[in-house]
Amino acid sequence: EVQLVESGGGLVQAGGSLRLSCAASGFTFDDYIIAWFHQAPGKEREGVSCISAETGRTYYADSVKGRFTISSDNAKNTVYLQMNSLKPEDTADYYCAAGPRATMQWFSMTAGDYDYWGQGTQVTVAS
Repeated sequence: EVQLVESGGGLVQAGGSLRLSCAASGFTFDDYIIAWFHQAPGKEREGVSCISAETGRTYYADSVKGRFTISSDNAKNTVYLQMNSLKPEDTADYYCAAGPRATMQWFSMTAGDYDYWGQGTQVTVAS
């Protein structure tokens, strides 16, 4: 059974930091692109960052460049999203997703390219 389990969300003051984790199981980790998306109330789900589990290559949405860092620990089948300098507009539910690298562009921020999704973790940034 494929599982993606996010953790690490919470309430933080603007300018603060959080680290999200995504623990994956049930598929061959190296064969997938792992991404973080976020969805604010009333808005569409948007891509934040992704990483190729095989190569470690990373991609970031412009809105988070220089503030967020994605990384993976392949031994633990876990991807992390270190979020620094958080802003109130970062407030959203954050979802981890996995898509097969063989059939998609490694830098895709298109939700439809991802086959598996976690249940989400809530991030609230207070001003």
